[in-house]
Amino acid sequence: MVRQVVARTVGQSPLTSASERIDGRTPPTPSRPIIDADAIRQLPAHSTYAAPPGSLITPLAREAALERGIQIEARSPITDYRSPITDKHTIALGADHGGYQLKEQLKGMLEKAGYQVIDCGAHSSDAVDYPDYAYAVAQLVANGRAWRGIMIDGAGIGSCMAANKVPGVRAAMCYDQATAVNSREHNNANVLTLGAGLIGPALANQIVTTWLNTEFGGGRHARRVDKIDAIGKRFMK
Repeated sequence: MVRQVVARTVGQSPLTSASERIDGRTPPTPSRPIIDADAIRQLPAHSTYAAPPGSLITPLAREAALERGIQIEARSPITDYRSPITDKHTIALGADHGGYQLKEQLKGMLEKAGYQVIDCGAHSSDAVDYPDYAYAVAQLVANGRAWRGIMIDGAGIGSCMAANKVPGVRAAMCYDQATAVNSREHNNANVLTLGAGLIGPALANQIVTTWLNTEFGGGRHARRVDKIDAIGKRFMK
């Protein structure tokens, strides 16, 4: 059965008020409706949702649909910048020369755990530039080819900055299990960055396992994550 929910226009969304508070200006109101995570959560699990023509579907709404088994049926081409994520077993994995050895160790651990790994490089310890590999990982997550992404460099900070430039990516640099839990439960991070110079292989395994197995908390956190995503959309051309 195809379900219907009331879709808001972008101008009616709470995201607008967040934008107004940022710089005091009211952004122009496009006519196309916006489907956010709250709208998807109103639907019964494992149902089909017919999106209104020209809908803008937020990344968080797509993830909520995936988690609840809801199929989004588009009546016309969707203008969102991300494709649906099709499975929860594909991990994009990347590193620069400083993170190469740790990447190889994590790759083996992930494959043993049943994940399909897309190895974005680097493929040796020869010197390379971390933004190239962070971008490759982030792109796979943003376009839906990977469920999550993991990127490793010397400190983890630069790769986090680079990955967060990609629309739809929420990258978090984690250095222990507490930050891994927080980044998933509160921020719904979809890319993890690690500093090979800061943590050893055992701790890296613990962080990655915790991060992959921690569910997003939703609730008040969902509203805040939607606002994070809304900031990124303001700068899209």
